[in-house]
Amino acid sequence: MTRSWLRRCAGLVAAALLVGAGVGCEADERQDRPGITVVLFGDAEEVAGYRTLVAAFEQAHPDVEVTLSPVATQDDLMARLTSSFAGGRPPDVFLLNYRRYGQFAAQGAIEPVQSYLDASTVLEESDFSPRALDAFRFDGAALTCLPQNLSSLVVYYNADLFRAAGVPLPKAGWTWTDFLSAARALTGDGRYGVGVQPSVARLAPFVWSNRGELVDDPEKPTALTLRADPATRRAVDWFLDLQLTHRVVPPDAEEQSESSEARFLRGTLGMYLSSRVAVPTLRTISGFGWDAAPLPVAPGGVPASILHSDAYCMSAGLPDHAQAWRFIEFAMGATGQRTLAESGRTVPSRLDVANSPAFLDPGKPPRSSKVFLDAEPHLRATPRTATWARVEREADTLLEEVFYGRVDREEGLRRLEETVRPLFALPVGQGK
Repeated sequence: MTRSWLRRCAGLVAAALLVGAGVGCEADERQDRPGITVVLFGDAEEVAGYRTLVAAFEQAHPDVEVTLSPVATQDDLMARLTSSFAGGRPPDVFLLNYRRYGQFAAQGAIEPVQSYLDASTVLEESDFSPRALDAFRFDGAALTCLPQNLSSLVVYYNADLFRAAGVPLPKAGWTWTDFLSAARALTGDGRYGVGVQPSVARLAPFVWSNRGELVDDPEKPTALTLRADPATRRAVDWFLDLQLTHRVVPPDAEEQSESSEARFLRGTLGMYLSSRVAVPTLRTISGFGWDAAPLPVAPGGVPASILHSDAYCMSAGLPDHAQAWRFIEFAMGATGQRTLAESGRTVPSRLDVANSPAFLDPGKPPRSSKVFLDAEPHLRATPRTATWARVEREADTLLEEVFYGRVDREEGLRRLEETVRPLFALPVGQGK
């Protein structure tokens, strides 16, 4: 056990205490465990894909035993990681979204993958989407984790409802006006036009499409700027008006009783905004036709979407990363990436697989899977900071209050900005 590991452990223990997690530093005990442990999040359909991946790896590498330890949600994953790091028994490999890995990277809890990738005879950096890679360069240069997917926010739509209402199907280049007109036409008789989560991640692409910014400085943010910039404020108001003015989104009580995804599955929601993560569940639909379309573009604006990407990370401070890296090499190779692509869960970050039938097969919905690849030039990422996950969590809670009319719009947005401003300045280790 190294002194650097002890220092990192001490910092993580302090962070864990802030959220009531268990603590301890038994890093030496981890050395006695056989094989490797891989921790990730996902629903049943997603986890099934990862189990297939693990089985294929173990068949190709019979000397390495993999213990797959899934949890249901990203919040569960963050709690698991915080506890395991604080207890000195972190997983060998974990899958983490770029909007959440900053707090671990800032504390030196992640073994950077750059040197392993540079030395690899199996993978090359040019194999992968540059935009996905850049989101995991915590210091702006070296890769911290290796991204396995390249998703974006898209519009899933019920094609049968569109046709019944006489509304043109969504297509590239459609506008906010087109989107709102369709939502209005699809709302009524127990149906709603749009289902969207009131969150920073859902709001962001509309701000960017209108040439606005979420924060004062994308590289070194010190505040959210939802009110000050006119372009940003117009996008914020347009987003809020979907609920507060146009009533094309299910109201608070109805969303609480039945989620937008469940409503879309039942055929009573015209459009549902989500990432590729929704596809395995949407593929269970048999009662109507559905597809995916790009986000609409702001008047006089530019196409934009938000990057959704998860990466394989290795825990720092462990005695040996050889087996963990072998697993990542396999998972990020053509075979591993095809396995998850065929499950429907991911848009492969590996470009050759993303452009292959494993992902683009028109026989498997959504027929227009290429929409995810077409979005790649227009993807943007949120800031890479140690506290960004907490900024989003606090902001989302307050944005939901405004979106559903529980608080006045002006007062709610003012309170949102003031509440999250101090979070940008928190010391490393207090970003939970």
